[in-house]
Amino acid sequence: MSNLIARFVKDESGATAIEYGLIATLIALAIITAATSVGTQLSSRFSAVATALTPAP
Repeated sequence: MSNLIARFVKDESGATAIEYGLIATLIALAIITAATSVGTQLSSRFSAVATALTPAP
């Protein structure tokens, strides 16, 4: 029984899984932030091009 408890205390696989989950979450947040920023900039560029291409009255 004490051997089982000792192995349980030494087992770090759960902590490693949590760390990988946190790293994946941070990477996903960075990608979402970058994609949102690029999307906003592209939208403003396309609007500027559309305005420039409309014929003057």
